[in-house]
Amino acid sequence: MTTADPAAASGPASSGFGAHDERSGRVPHAPAVRDAPQTRDHADLGAEAAALDAADPLRIHRDAFVGAETSLVYFDGNSLGRPLRASIERLTAFARGEWGGRLIRGWDESWMQLPFDIGDAVGRAAIGAASGQTVIGDSTTVLLYKMVRAAFDAAVAADPSRVEIVVDRDNFPTDRYLVDGIAAERGGRVRWIDVDLAGGVSDEALRAAVGSETAVVLLSHVAYRSGYLADAAALTRIAHDAGALVVWDLCHSAGSVPVEADAWDFDLAVGCTYKYLNGGPGSPAFAYVAARLQDRLAQPIQGWMGTADVFAMGPEYRPAEGMRRFLSGTPPIVGMLAMQDTLALIEQVGIAAIRAKSIALTDFAIRVADELLAPLGVVVASPRDRAARGGHVTLSHPAMRAVTARLWAQDVIPDYRDPGGLRIGLSPLSTSFAETLAGLQAVEAAVRAESGR
Repeated sequence: MTTADPAAASGPASSGFGAHDERSGRVPHAPAVRDAPQTRDHADLGAEAAALDAADPLRIHRDAFVGAETSLVYFDGNSLGRPLRASIERLTAFARGEWGGRLIRGWDESWMQLPFDIGDAVGRAAIGAASGQTVIGDSTTVLLYKMVRAAFDAAVAADPSRVEIVVDRDNFPTDRYLVDGIAAERGGRVRWIDVDLAGGVSDEALRAAVGSETAVVLLSHVAYRSGYLADAAALTRIAHDAGALVVWDLCHSAGSVPVEADAWDFDLAVGCTYKYLNGGPGSPAFAYVAARLQDRLAQPIQGWMGTADVFAMGPEYRPAEGMRRFLSGTPPIVGMLAMQDTLALIEQVGIAAIRAKSIALTDFAIRVADELLAPLGVVVASPRDRAARGGHVTLSHPAMRAVTARLWAQDVIPDYRDPGGLRIGLSPLSTSFAETLAGLQAVEAAVRAESGR
């Protein structure tokens, strides 16, 4: 856990916010509005929050989200994003018009193409992918299984000695469970990387884990617990130098931090759409497969929607060309509608501006935590270096499970992650600095109440 000076590592940022590094997605610097004193009262912090909101070029978009006008503090946009008002209108219009009016004709008119059209929109707006490489499909878990399993089988077919799947011990549970199951299913084995819970996979750790027996590396771009932002370009090069394929989990980065799947030479990637893409509860995930690999990979869940002629209903499975081969069953059309409005907004605003606002929000949250919460024994369990931090901050204290329950009852909504971590997810398009401060002041009061201080 870093002990860097918080004032030096995370000064406040205004409308300039800094430019991102196109190679890694990291933002090396965000200019300070003013130096933060070591201790200030709530009025001073309130004035700073107001000044930051006034200088925020994205503030005009906050009112487009349902619930933003209420007093509820939402710190969980990295688990489930607020819906856009436009998405409510879109869903209503679809139910009455396309579903209710066109009925089964909708498949011929537009629905069959929708997973690819929206996939391409994800590619353009959120992950830096040219068209024809991204599709909306199943749940994150199912798509991760498909991608890891397909990559493993392809690697083994090319070189039978490559039987290892590399993953870190603090990756999201689904990722770890899947890897363990695929290794058992396919006669492979898992090579685990130990990481600091307040950090993530470093270049050195991956370099030590990969070698001539590595088939696939599965990595998260932003660590779900700590918010650590991996250098995706560098880690991809390390895996490729070892002859391995890489599957990137983009769940906590798509729509929050810059991703350049093509420029960084990604092989495969999967990401969910209900976090920063605001697709709604359980909205289907997306999968990216680099064009150079699509014909080489055989996806393991062979369903009718992935065949070369969907309606031939033939006696045997013949995979389609391109991204259609990675579909299995009937696309979840209703579930993929809402994300279109957020994708359009991300394209309009630009991911660089979103990342700059994200850095400013997390910088501010860390400063407030240092001033209000550190005296109560709360520790920032996320990178203080903004270039190594994604869109959320984890605050650690033994009472945080009870604190989270207390806060939820007060309409302050963070989430909890063991051990003792309160996760503050700050969605740049819908979260204000004033909301961030109000929530952290509520955290201070709850910690005091739970710890008797």
